[in-house]
Amino acid sequence: MHIGVIGATGTIGSRVVTEALQRGHRVTAFSRDVSAITDRRENLTWSDIDVLDAASIAAALPGMDVLISGFQPGNAAKDFEDTVRRSIADPTVYATAARALLKALESHPRTRLIVMGGAGSLELEPGVVRADHDELIHASLDELGLPREYAAAVRGHREALNVLRASDRLWTYFSPAERIGPGERTGRFRVGGDQPVLDADGVSRISAEDAAVALVDEAELPRFVQRRFTVGY
Repeated sequence: MHIGVIGATGTIGSRVVTEALQRGHRVTAFSRDVSAITDRRENLTWSDIDVLDAASIAAALPGMDVLISGFQPGNAAKDFEDTVRRSIADPTVYATAARALLKALESHPRTRLIVMGGAGSLELEPGVVRADHDELIHASLDELGLPREYAAAVRGHREALNVLRASDRLWTYFSPAERIGPGERTGRFRVGGDQPVLDADGVSRISAEDAAVALVDEAELPRFVQRRFTVGY
């Protein structure tokens, strides 16, 4: 397959690139500035893209089977605090990116789109979404060490999901586990839908490596077209 990855230098995006290459796929890795990138692995091409501009995205789509977007404002892998600040300053950017991605797909309707989003829109129980309740969001952000103002970004991710849900394109939305970071690639995790997957201690967690496995699994064998999915141990 030919897989595109937006945010290919990010914590999850970089691991999606590696996972896809190891499985023999051809990857176009997108970043805002590719001039300083020296990664020249086989079957890997680097290109710049403006994820907020539908024309820029559409120009990259010919011949692509799946586009995986890990867009975040700023570069979270290099400066996470800057990304947090930018996300708080303009939480609408996630929905704006979703609209641009869907607009680009109008001219390439057979290309599948997988958007990496947030965990705050998952249902804690049927009908109860963390993003709908300040006290639930704040408790989670406190636990994760994020400022409470980041609640605006949590809701911004949810709005991006709502934008996708109104579309008839071949989209999939990925909500990672609440706790995600660099770790081990085990290939062993559970897959869920609209509710978080919790481990034996009641914690929603996944390594970035296993999140990449789940994303490439979905690219290869679509199970959640026009749906959201999540993963956890």
